[in-house]
Amino acid sequence: MTDPIVMTPVAHVVGGRIEPTDDYWGGTRSIIRIDPDAYTEESVAGLDEFSHLEIAFFFHLTDQSDLHPGARRPRNNPDWPEVGIFGHRNMRRQNWLGVSRCRLLSIDGLDLHVEDLDAVDGTPVLDIKPWFAEMGPRGETRQPPWVSEMLGDYFAPAMKEQPQP
Repeated sequence: MTDPIVMTPVAHVVGGRIEPTDDYWGGTRSIIRIDPDAYTEESVAGLDEFSHLEIAFFFHLTDQSDLHPGARRPRNNPDWPEVGIFGHRNMRRQNWLGVSRCRLLSIDGLDLHVEDLDAVDGTPVLDIKPWFAEMGPRGETRQPPWVSEMLGDYFAPAMKEQPQP
């Protein structure tokens, strides 16, 4: 339809999770390390006034041959309806883009310390935006019941490993 779009990461995720999982992202702390060759500390001026960030990133660990543009059941759960690629937020998308909202904890130079970012160590960050409440949904929102059921543990605290006897 159009010419390809080339993007260059502005940052990378450092620390936090090393593998993507479906749930238990709550409390996950990581750093968004902004590229010091492209940006100075002036690029984050005023960002410390915000509690949350909106992060656009590239799903770099996803098998790009695993694209399902048609309808499928979320998490392959037979109890949930088949929905199309645009009726779901999973990583199997044409451009492998993810969007996450996370809490900004602190800024150290070009390192943004964040919590609840559902991207793993090494993830290329394509854009960083402060969260403006006025840019959130206006009016009443709605979603099907399966979404709340599926995401009930998404931001629950990470499960701790059980001690071995």
